[in-house]
Amino acid sequence: MAIIGIVAIDRNGAIGKGGRLPWHYSTDLKFFKAQTTGNVCVMGRRTWESLKKPLPGRLNVVLSRSLEIEEQPGVVTLKDRQSALSLAPYLGCHLFVIGGEQIFRAFMPEIDEWIVTEVPLTVEGADTFMPPDFLAGFEARESRALGDDLRVTFYARTRPPAGKN
Repeated sequence: MAIIGIVAIDRNGAIGKGGRLPWHYSTDLKFFKAQTTGNVCVMGRRTWESLKKPLPGRLNVVLSRSLEIEEQPGVVTLKDRQSALSLAPYLGCHLFVIGGEQIFRAFMPEIDEWIVTEVPLTVEGADTFMPPDFLAGFEARESRALGDDLRVTFYARTRPPAGKN
């Protein structure tokens, strides 16, 4: 079981604009689905609200201090990062951190691997970005073309984050 961050970024590290993904590539969506199906997807409230419905075939864990989500199969609401991490040893599958920016930042010390899709765009007016140093302490293991001029790179942690031994 690993904790994996999965994200698509533009040339400037943008991941969002106006609460939404600022692009649509079916190739990337199919890749995301193939990687995350059968696993747990942890997301923040805004990411959840942008989805409109649960991601099928995955346990959807929504982190929110205030949002009460209508009970539905495949969706769990937790109050904080530690609650999600406390589930990890019992899951028997990977825990994918899927966004947004605050959630990525919160989980950075625990992420074992990153899957990063590079989008060949520079989004004008983007308002949500990955931290510039999010890949510090990681090394590229594999990179491949997805199609649509998209490139995905798999990164593995090479050293513990600052403050962790």
